[in-house]
Amino acid sequence: MASPLKSYTRHKTFISYHHADEAEVKAFIDRFDHDHDVLISRGIGASMAGDVINSTNADYIKQRIRQLYLRDSSVTLVMVGAETWGRRFVDWEVAASLRNTATSNRNGLLAITLPSVANESSRQLPARVDDNVDGTNGYARWMKYPTTTLDLGQMIDAAYTRRTTHAVVVDNSRPLRQRNAS
Repeated sequence: MASPLKSYTRHKTFISYHHADEAEVKAFIDRFDHDHDVLISRGIGASMAGDVINSTNADYIKQRIRQLYLRDSSVTLVMVGAETWGRRFVDWEVAASLRNTATSNRNGLLAITLPSVANESSRQLPARVDDNVDGTNGYARWMKYPTTTLDLGQMIDAAYTRRTTHAVVVDNSRPLRQRNAS
């Protein structure tokens, strides 16, 4: 018997997260990437320890992150844990993702709350992601953890589509975070 047609397209997705959530993010990848044809994950295992880009020039930093880490991805998925909001590299990855250049289009942007903080009222988005979330009107969406591969596939596909349907509301004006917050 033939399987039904899926209602989403598989996109190369860069996953941005705080290293403290690595085990939970790995479980997410194991569940939704392998053998489920939902996403092509990028970014896992790309350690960004220390001063990965030795510069204070914001345009250069965003350009290098795009070249070195985001490469050919079309959607950036921010996995929201307890401390993700204050991580410098997450901010840099999101800033690079929202950048439209002559050689690459900006990524769609999606944030998903990790189960470990789903019921905490103190959870928060990284500021640059929050700048772009505005209900159904914003460039980015902040979603609950998906329960099925179909849910995740549709979330990622919608983020990809918003690259064109909501391009005029992108807000990437915030200065790059220079250090981690706690």
